[in-house]
Amino acid sequence: MKDKIKLIMASVFELSPDQIGDDASPDTILVWDSLRHMNLVTVLEEEFDIRLTDEQITEMLNLDLVVFTVNEVLAAK
Repeated sequence: MKDKIKLIMASVFELSPDQIGDDASPDTILVWDSLRHMNLVTVLEEEFDIRLTDEQITEMLNLDLVVFTVNEVLAAK
C-alpha cells in the first residue's frame, strides 16, 4: 500500500518515485501546497474508491498519515 501511495504522490507532485521518501511531508516536498494536497486527495479517492472527510484530509500531513488514513477508510468499507 505504501509503495502504491508513493507512486500516486510522485505523479501528483510531478516527482520521480525515488524522491518520495518515508519522511515525505510538505516540509520535505516543496511543491506540496494546498492545491496539490487537494489533487492528492482527489486521486486517492478515485484510485481507492473512497471518500475522505474534511478532518481526514487536513490530518494527512505526511506519507505515514496518508497511508494510515487510506488504510483506515478501506478497513471501514
